[in-house]
Amino acid sequence: MTTLAQMLMNGLALSSVYALVALGFTVIFRASHAMNFAHGSLIVFGGLVVARLHDPLGFWLAVVVAALATAGLALVEAMILRASRRHDVATLAIMTIGFNILLTAELARQIGIDVLSLGDPWGSDVVELGGVTVAQTRLASLLIASALIGLFFLAFRFTRWGLAMRASSMDREAAALMGVRQGRLELSGWAIAGALAAVAAVFIAAFPSQGLDQSTGLIALACFPAAIIGGMGNPAGALLGSLAIGITEAAAATYQSHLTALGSGLPVLAPYVVMVAVLLVRPQGLLGTKESTRV
Repeated sequence: MTTLAQMLMNGLALSSVYALVALGFTVIFRASHAMNFAHGSLIVFGGLVVARLHDPLGFWLAVVVAALATAGLALVEAMILRASRRHDVATLAIMTIGFNILLTAELARQIGIDVLSLGDPWGSDVVELGGVTVAQTRLASLLIASALIGLFFLAFRFTRWGLAMRASSMDREAAALMGVRQGRLELSGWAIAGALAAVAAVFIAAFPSQGLDQSTGLIALACFPAAIIGGMGNPAGALLGSLAIGITEAAAATYQSHLTALGSGLPVLAPYVVMVAVLLVRPQGLLGTKESTRV
């Protein structure tokens, strides 16, 4: 029972971080119908800013600066895409891959072979909760991610920005005729995704991880199935998909010793196995809707 509780706690903490990244994928797709394959690089950039600034500014102020800086970088990427005047999903996706290659090369030059500490205040401390040992970073990720996700959904549900975002995702032309400024809406989505990526970087690089290195951005690949499983463009689906992926990955890591016949890389493969299984049953994702074609 203790092992199960430990696994669930790890899975929930992992899901909370995945949710921050998956929401970034989702809000960008809703705002501009683009699949941002450079999201992993945005995560590494945000973590690098925290690593560079936590000594002179302190950890929390460094996180705020990193969120603003990453939001700014995401805006630069968005404006490059807008400048192309192309709106089909394939072209935009290829452009984000190109942006990712350039940014990854520069980040690799900056980080080198180092593993950078982000100076978080929790370190490797753990607490005991009902016989379950939990790293303080896990609890912090749960609390902070829940607060940010809650703020996002409040804004999405009860503000004019959220109404415009929902209207635009359903019918861009009709929303524009009703006065929704598509340009501003798209940029706001990219900025929010960038800020969330910087916050996610803090917990991805925190204990039990060794720190920030060039491979940190690969975590975005695990979050991509989360966004797909939930239904691309559906924020609630992104949360549900993140929960499914996080629990699955934690279960695979916990019980891997009992599943040696499946190989040693089961925790890495598990999210993609779940994604394929879900898409075979529901191609539009768990909370997605089928597209209708007018003939």
